[in-house]
Amino acid sequence: MTEAAGKVWHGGDLAQAKALFPEAPEPWIDLSTGINPIPYPVPELPLSLWQRLPGARDEAALLAAARQAYRVSAAAGIVAAPGTQILIELLPRLASAGAVAVLGPTYAEHALAWRKAGRAVHEIERLDDVGDAGVVVVVNPNNPDGRVIGREQLAALARSLATRGGLLVIDEAFIDFMPEASLIPELPPATIVLRSFGKTYGLAGLRLGFAIGEPRLTEILRNALGPWAVAGPALHLGAQALGDVAWLAATSAARTQDAGRLDSLLETCGEVVGGTSLFRLLATPVAVALFAHLGRNGIYVRRFQNNVGWLRFGLPAGVPEWTRLKDALASFPPA
Repeated sequence: MTEAAGKVWHGGDLAQAKALFPEAPEPWIDLSTGINPIPYPVPELPLSLWQRLPGARDEAALLAAARQAYRVSAAAGIVAAPGTQILIELLPRLASAGAVAVLGPTYAEHALAWRKAGRAVHEIERLDDVGDAGVVVVVNPNNPDGRVIGREQLAALARSLATRGGLLVIDEAFIDFMPEASLIPELPPATIVLRSFGKTYGLAGLRLGFAIGEPRLTEILRNALGPWAVAGPALHLGAQALGDVAWLAATSAARTQDAGRLDSLLETCGEVVGGTSLFRLLATPVAVALFAHLGRNGIYVRRFQNNVGWLRFGLPAGVPEWTRLKDALASFPPA
């Protein structure tokens, strides 16, 4: 099994899975992402959304829905983008000097984006090790272990960074099912918060994300994105979905129950050491063998460059997928 050297590994690439395990049965079950397997129901969209440029009124409706859903104050700025990944790439424009501390291990694209911008990046394991870094990046809850840093600790760090002209970046991509942990309602100074739409709503292909922060910061991002950054269908569907409070509540309860069910299946192969309601992290000394066994059974899970003893499992989508996963795990030779 080989993969391109020097490349950040991500989930969701079934072409890679098929190359690694060409004899695996189909259809493949992709558990390598943290994307909700039961997506928001997409209604029939007006043809005009595909035919005309996105309008200012459509963007305003989306941002209004996002403000309410994420509890963004009137004093804070908010900008929509075609996914949070492009926002991560633009973050170095918000702070021009100082080293960058990334609380890890975490989503690797954060450190990579700052390194590509020529910045010195230190990956730290505790916030106490921030030192004199001018920028601190925290994924909260963390991907892949689900670690959550309390709001009070993050706000104190933001205030400290503000005194020296620094910046706190909080990536809340997986926080929708635990809104009480979000830093957005009492947004501290010198802070930018990222929110992802596609993961919770199961529509990653729509490419939609948000940045929330002081208006001076979000305006820099807005100018960098340029006009018509978000496609018309994404503006329309995003506004509708973000306003559907009942769907979010029901989905949160269902996915939390699914996560518990997944834990019960995985405990025979190792220790579940964390995760969120959309993914679970398994630590096991037989991770390499288990990855290969599942792959030969047409089930693709997420492995890690920085820890060969970890595997991350997304949630199966329905009864057939749950059954195949259960059978594959049951047929795995014991450690």
